[in-house]
Amino acid sequence: MSKVAVVYYSGTGNTEAMANAVADGARNAGAEADVVVCDSFSTGNVAEYDAIAFGCPAMGNEVLEEGVFEPMFAEVEGNLAGKKVGLFGSYGWGDGTWMRDWEDRCRQDGIDLVQDGVMANNEPDESAIAECNALGAALV
Repeated sequence: MSKVAVVYYSGTGNTEAMANAVADGARNAGAEADVVVCDSFSTGNVAEYDAIAFGCPAMGNEVLEEGVFEPMFAEVEGNLAGKKVGLFGSYGWGDGTWMRDWEDRCRQDGIDLVQDGVMANNEPDESAIAECNALGAALV
């Protein structure tokens, strides 16, 4: 059985809802899935999982959350080679630049993204939840 981590930061609950939908998609596809708040995840956890989804909303000038999420991701990103990885997050302004920048960063690091990142404008609607479910299944 495949084991998937869904690691996220959420300030308003929108990205948390997306994280739970990604985990549901992985479980429905037959995997074991753990939903983990980003400050409880580190390099030492990476080897425990076959695939990892990372979720972070756009912050400030369309960047990853800088206080907790960015330091955690910077720590683990060099250890993600050979893992299936997915990205997701919510935003309230802009056009998704933070997600495109994040995808580019991952690809430059040689990280295998299973698909384009999933974005929700504010609270995830039914379509965004379905995309999150599909991301979870793609990680399996």
